[in-house]
Amino acid sequence: HPDKNKDPGAEDKFIQISKAYEILSNEEKRANFDRYGDAGESQGFSQQQHRQFHRFHDGFYFDESFFHFPFNSERRDTSDEKYLLHFSHYINEIVPDSFKKPYLIKITSDWCFSCIHIEPVWKEVAQELEALGAGIGVVHAGYERRLAHHLGAHSTPTLLGLINGKITFFHNAVVRENLRQFVENLLPGNLVEKITDKNYIRFLSDWRKDNKPHVLLFDHMPVVPLLYKLTAFAYRDYLSFGYVYVGLRGTEELSSQYNINVYTPTMMIFKEHIDRPADVVQAREMKKQLIDDFLSQNKFLMVARLTSQRLFQELCPVKKSHRQRKHCVVLLTGEGEKFAEAYEAFLTFAVANTKDTLKFVHVYSDRQPEFADALLMDEEKYHGRSAVVILERRNNAGKIAYKALEEAWQGSKEDNFILLDLLDQLRTDPGLLSSETVVADLNDELAPMFLIRWFYSTLDYISDCWDSLFHSNWREMMPLLSLLFSALFILFGTVIVQAFSDSSDTRDAPPSGKEETAAKTEKNDSSFSKESNSRIPKKGFVEVTELTDINYTSNLVRLRPGHMNVVLILSNSTKTPLLQKFALEVYTFTGSSSLHFSFLSLDKHREWLEYLLEFAQDAAPIPNQYDKHFLERDYTGYVLALNGHKKYFCLFKPHRSGDEGGTLGSCEDYDALQHAEARGKSSCSPGSRSIKNKLHKLSFWMERLLEGSLQRFYIPSWPALD
Repeated sequence: HPDKNKDPGAEDKFIQISKAYEILSNEEKRANFDRYGDAGESQGFSQQQHRQFHRFHDGFYFDESFFHFPFNSERRDTSDEKYLLHFSHYINEIVPDSFKKPYLIKITSDWCFSCIHIEPVWKEVAQELEALGAGIGVVHAGYERRLAHHLGAHSTPTLLGLINGKITFFHNAVVRENLRQFVENLLPGNLVEKITDKNYIRFLSDWRKDNKPHVLLFDHMPVVPLLYKLTAFAYRDYLSFGYVYVGLRGTEELSSQYNINVYTPTMMIFKEHIDRPADVVQAREMKKQLIDDFLSQNKFLMVARLTSQRLFQELCPVKKSHRQRKHCVVLLTGEGEKFAEAYEAFLTFAVANTKDTLKFVHVYSDRQPEFADALLMDEEKYHGRSAVVILERRNNAGKIAYKALEEAWQGSKEDNFILLDLLDQLRTDPGLLSSETVVADLNDELAPMFLIRWFYSTLDYISDCWDSLFHSNWREMMPLLSLLFSALFILFGTVIVQAFSDSSDTRDAPPSGKEETAAKTEKNDSSFSKESNSRIPKKGFVEVTELTDINYTSNLVRLRPGHMNVVLILSNSTKTPLLQKFALEVYTFTGSSSLHFSFLSLDKHREWLEYLLEFAQDAAPIPNQYDKHFLERDYTGYVLALNGHKKYFCLFKPHRSGDEGGTLGSCEDYDALQHAEARGKSSCSPGSRSIKNKLHKLSFWMERLLEGSLQRFYIPSWPALD
């Protein structure tokens, strides 16, 4: 806004935005802008110019429709408009719906010659597949860039399939047969079982195991129709499907058993009785709507077994009003021949008394013990016997109202009369269900084992990776490849660095002095000095300043946040060799602007150092001034990393000969070390080791300091440096 923004071009931008909003908010102006590319004052001129140019074309029998290139919005094909997808619509509706039917999605854009080329085939296939039950979607990459990127489409046109939330790209020639086969290949291969005289009894008898009605389609086509496969995918949670090719030898007994007309497609549903179908439909042309109506009325067995909470909620829904009351008559029984007679009597009763307001179900008490105990109260008279309970769900939290038959269910005529009388009373008196309780969610009896689910998930992941490796866009694979090569490079580099580091440690480690003569020790010291001199940088230098009371405040107390001062402790006698070794060890870290290097004279500021070490309780004991070794403690070679802003420090202790690992932290027994040094038993004294060797492996300690993995010792305030 020019009143808020003083930029010279703000007023022009504001006018442009206002005009753009005016055009976009008015359908007529927006259409004119799409046609003529102009608006406002020049709009009339543009329209007149367009009409004159169009008449010029007509005079020479030359028109843009001659090329059939619908580039502008006026000639854009409107057949795709009902399939257009937006990002939120895709995420919230299309992806969940892909678990019921596969989707064929096209990504297109304006000024796309290939999109125009495949348009006739796409239009034909889209209409055909939609009639069969597949989903169709169109994404305009120019207007839905976010969705196109989410789908992984980096060029147009792109065709892909979506099923169970998984995306699969189409890579063949765009012809009708290939697109139909692509959609068919998206479906699982075990949806429809081929049925013959040899296996139809076993197939229909599986209703006890999978707790589903079984559907048989009899047709004279040698392959299973795509319509039937799509239907099987949509109803796979409720029904099992089989296909009988009536022209195949080996299906005569099956066709004769159920009196099948081999010239008319026939669909049968079998429930508890496999000798006769529960429902039949015949039609010369099986349409999707006819099949859906037929199957939706036969989704459950006559007396379905409650094997999951989802099935319980569907068969026994919560009442929404007094007119929509639905009651469930539940048979609590067991498995085996012992309970077969009671179950058959209950099934016969259910078939004879089926109503819209009643659902008959049964439960295996040993598989759903919590459900059975909540209804029967663990009464002795029901143990080892079947029981019938009438219930009504009151809410989704598990609250139910119920009434159980006074005696166990045996299926006798008396039991039938008692149950029928209760159902008649319930019709007029809803208060008959006087007992209330809360039941837990049912166990999912048919859920696959964890190992099986893990195995199939692994196979799907491997299949996805294999398909992505050969068919996915390389721009999608670049992050994965980059991560893979980076991990290999880091691993390889770590191994190489570790190998050189181990060899360097072996070469640089000082030899033990227990079995060597004094002459050999001097020889080793001289050779170490030569090696150290060869490592002194030829170019550049390390700036090491002395920490005194003059610069103490600026170099420590008021040090900028994030900066640290690395201080070397030395004495007048060890100053020169320790500074040389110190500079050599920290030279590679001088490139960091947050590190400062100083040294502190032990002869002048011993009390300041002793006070600081009091706060490192695990590394140093509180000094005792009455200790006879108090003034004999040798702190030369110690290094302190001081953070002035956060008031903490890290401690490096001198390397002791014979200790290959060195002292990279501050977790060792400081007390034992100091008393050992004071008694002259430690190899850290200058008489038993090289002074320069005190700072051995300081560079490794510096690396850990920059990593932040060293122990920190906090102090309330920095003491004065007198």
